[in-house]
Amino acid sequence: MIKILKYLKPYLWLVIVTVSLVIVDSYVTLYLPDLMSQIVDKGITKGNVDYIWQIGGKMLLVSLIQVVAIVVMSYTSSRAAMCAGRDIRADLFKKIQSFSLAEIDKFSTASLITRTTNDITQIQQALVMIQRMVIRAPIVAVGSIFMAISKNAKLTMILLISVPLASLALYLIFSKVMPLFKSMQKKIDRLNLVLRERVTGIRVIRAFNKEEYEKNRFEEANLDLTRTALKVNRIGAIVFPIMTIIMNFTIVALIWFGAKQIDAGQLQVGGMMAVMQYVMQVLFSFIMISLIFVFLPRASVSAQRVLEVLATEPSVREPEQFEEPAGEGVVQFENVTFHYPGAKEPALRNVSFIAKPGQVTAIIGNTGSGKTTILNLIMRFYDVTEGSVKIDGVDVRKIPFEKLRKMIGYAPQRPIIFSGTIAENIRFGRREITDDDIFKAADIAQVNEFALKLPEGLNAQVAQGGTNLSGGQKQRISIARAIAGKHKIYLFDDTFSAVDFRTDAKIRARLMKELKDATVIIVAQRVATIMHADQIVVLKDGRVEGIGRHEELMRSCLVYRDIVFSQISEEEATIGGGLNGR
Repeated sequence: MIKILKYLKPYLWLVIVTVSLVIVDSYVTLYLPDLMSQIVDKGITKGNVDYIWQIGGKMLLVSLIQVVAIVVMSYTSSRAAMCAGRDIRADLFKKIQSFSLAEIDKFSTASLITRTTNDITQIQQALVMIQRMVIRAPIVAVGSIFMAISKNAKLTMILLISVPLASLALYLIFSKVMPLFKSMQKKIDRLNLVLRERVTGIRVIRAFNKEEYEKNRFEEANLDLTRTALKVNRIGAIVFPIMTIIMNFTIVALIWFGAKQIDAGQLQVGGMMAVMQYVMQVLFSFIMISLIFVFLPRASVSAQRVLEVLATEPSVREPEQFEEPAGEGVVQFENVTFHYPGAKEPALRNVSFIAKPGQVTAIIGNTGSGKTTILNLIMRFYDVTEGSVKIDGVDVRKIPFEKLRKMIGYAPQRPIIFSGTIAENIRFGRREITDDDIFKAADIAQVNEFALKLPEGLNAQVAQGGTNLSGGQKQRISIARAIAGKHKIYLFDDTFSAVDFRTDAKIRARLMKELKDATVIIVAQRVATIMHADQIVVLKDGRVEGIGRHEELMRSCLVYRDIVFSQISEEEATIGGGLNGR
């Protein structure tokens, strides 16, 4: 939690104002019982009405000062905490943006969302309490003890029993509560995960009639969190009854011993009332401390979770020494072996091939053979374990991210559609892309075929996740987004799988014409999509089983021949289906 406090540094002036006002509030809190004792001892008992009005006016004035101090203090402490929370959230988002897919997988998307939202909210609440209660409670407690001693040391000795009892009770209670807070945050992660899967997988859930199953999953996660939260609250709820019992017995003891001292002429009524108030303030301070112990442990767990993300260094980093590729777009794999984090077997083994400009390089293979992994390594979503991936002879690990990714147009296996318009999804925040570029890309990817039928055309609104679009429409928008910018390399990761054969043929025909000078790498499951590629790389279990054109591989590569015959007839494979190549 201490490391998180550095985020208050830019707002130090707000913290200083808050602390100053907390001191003013504490001073007034300590001063008021003394004024009250003066009214009783010197005003009421002696019938001095003028003195009562004089001290009463002073009490009203300092009370007004206290009210103003509390109002301003509430504003400054809240503003400092909210601004610090905003900065933490910004840093956390920036750090997550720098993560490779390995770090995203390590933390999980659900956990990262919880850390960015719920955990930071806990920290913000704690920062407010630190500025106000954490400072005020000790000042009032210590100050009240000294003021009570100054009034009557013998009567104040009651605190020697009350304070240790209160301290022991708080220690025993919160030693039980603190381990539960970390468990609570993990259970919030779990609930977030289940809810996220429930929302994003709604179509599959309904298609398989599994609403009841998902409802039970949610209820299980929800009940698990509820049980832990109830356990924490039940234990925490014991604090107030215990503190109330201690306070009541303390009041009884104060009245008992105070009455005896008054009867003996050793203490005045006003003095006893002041000591009673000071002792109550000490015990109230312990209640405030108990509240702090409720919030701070949970905030401390949240701070650890946030700091864990901030302290994690991405495994894929910007190169220390930059090298600029020539800009031709030659992609070369040299003896590449790659392990996913935690995997026992490599996803790729000694993969080598060259993809050149003006050619279409296709990658095909069985499920799990490493096709998508190859594109991930080109984009540096992961770094190779052994070997190297080069562009124009320069290792991608030496190319700045911005330069590398500006060279590449990428359409992922699962098309990601954002809320907004179709045109905004194609432009995707790239200001250099004009409306003409968007229209052309949409035309090539056959987006216009369905978009122009809509009243708003390319300005038609798209729901988040593209839920108002078909799978094929989403894939076409994804392809248009990839080709809208002018790139040297284009990567298409099975982006034609949801498109019908007719539309597939149209898109490929236009792509081959428009991207004739670029390096095009296509991952595909359909043989018809890649039969006329200039080069086909056949993968099996992470190994290259063959490289060549369709006709060559049909003669020399058994794995490729099996894939082909599983999809098309021998006659179609010999004649060659699909469209003419470039």
